[in-house]
Amino acid sequence: MGRVISAGGVRGMGERWNDAAAREAVRLLLEGRTASQVLDFDDPACWTAVDQAARAFGRYGWEDYDPRTSDRLRQRPETALCHPDGRVREDALASGPRTPSFWHLVVVRCTDWAEPVRLRARDLLTERLRSGPEETLRALTPLVLRLGRREEGVWAHGLFEEALRAVPHLAPNLLRETRDNATRRLAARIMLDHGQLDVRALARHAAEDPDPVLARLWSDAVLAAMAADGSDDRAVDILLGGRMPFVRSAGVTALRRAGRAQEAVHHLADRSGLVRACARWVISQDGGDPHARHLELCEHLDTVAPYALTGLAECGRREDAALLRRLLTHPADGVRAQAVAGLRLLESASVETVLPLVDDPAAAVVREAARALLPYARRLRADRLTERLSPRWPTPTRRAAFRLLRERGGLVQLRASVALLADADPKLRRTAEVSVQQRTWTHQIPPGAAEVNRLLRRCAHLFSDDVMAVTRTRIGLAGA
Repeated sequence: MGRVISAGGVRGMGERWNDAAAREAVRLLLEGRTASQVLDFDDPACWTAVDQAARAFGRYGWEDYDPRTSDRLRQRPETALCHPDGRVREDALASGPRTPSFWHLVVVRCTDWAEPVRLRARDLLTERLRSGPEETLRALTPLVLRLGRREEGVWAHGLFEEALRAVPHLAPNLLRETRDNATRRLAARIMLDHGQLDVRALARHAAEDPDPVLARLWSDAVLAAMAADGSDDRAVDILLGGRMPFVRSAGVTALRRAGRAQEAVHHLADRSGLVRACARWVISQDGGDPHARHLELCEHLDTVAPYALTGLAECGRREDAALLRRLLTHPADGVRAQAVAGLRLLESASVETVLPLVDDPAAAVVREAARALLPYARRLRADRLTERLSPRWPTPTRRAAFRLLRERGGLVQLRASVALLADADPKLRRTAEVSVQQRTWTHQIPPGAAEVNRLLRRCAHLFSDDVMAVTRTRIGLAGA
């Protein structure tokens, strides 16, 4: 199901089933809405949340307690299966209509704390699986795997995994049809165990799967298959085009076995440090010099790729800092940003060189400049940075200035934080509030300072009376 009704309108798939949503679903069921209107058959979290809400209905946290609540819960098959009274739940298992919602709640009852309920539900689920294995596996596997985290959920988890391994042809359908990661991962493992995919199909899964766990699983399977059966150029190319870094890194690693080590140079400027490191390894294993190849990529300053600079710095040679400094004025934002990042990696980012870049028009450059300057924050002029907290400066510059002032600690940190408590930028304002509330600045505050007293009065709303009293005592302002 793609959409379910809620009191606030239509609730899209993927929203978290929290207490409020589950209580709303119970209310709607008791008002006569159908299960298909209220419950989300594609989201296993729905069933555990609704079960908990129904069990607590009218008792814990509900504002509309009604002594007749128990009778109301008995009236609907879905809520009867979640009734606080175990005898009602057991009767509902025996007499409830065998609808899709019934079977989902049978799975929940398989983990019930009451043994008679739990055993009755397990008998029902076993029979259901025996009579319609494929339909049952398609519909209930996500919920079974979710409940498998519970102590009593291991039984159903084992039952369903064994049943799915008995019909491995169903695994590709589960992988394709469901969005539940646990189900997709189980299906993938079964497909791999049964050798259902050739190396190119494995590579396509690795390159396209949005789940990082599965993408890594597919990538490892591709490398294992090529190690056993020989390299496949098409599979390698598919990996090299993958979205995730470790998929591309697997493709770069495979270049050496495929006799294509010379192509690794094309991946020295990859956005991912992992891919760049794999490319350097392949080049060195082939007898090449990764540092020299990086220099070749950086020799044409007008067309240099940003991450070629980062890769050059990762080779760790201080003499390359001169080249990176020349690129701090490059017209491309990405090149300037990575030039700063490279200088930081080489520990060659001097204050005089990098500080002007806090005013750079590109946010990425400003962020990298702030990172590079953090170790030198106490050497920076506080008045210059404080001036950049003004609203007339771009937001990235203001955030960088505050980050550096906060690193100073003490009165400088408190002064900058209080100055931003009414800032128009909500993110910057919240960061300033947290900076005050964490009270790390108290470690370096001069005792009894009058300015501190004035600043604390401006941020008193951020503390309870008790916390403020303790804070004032700590910094020598108890009687002020």
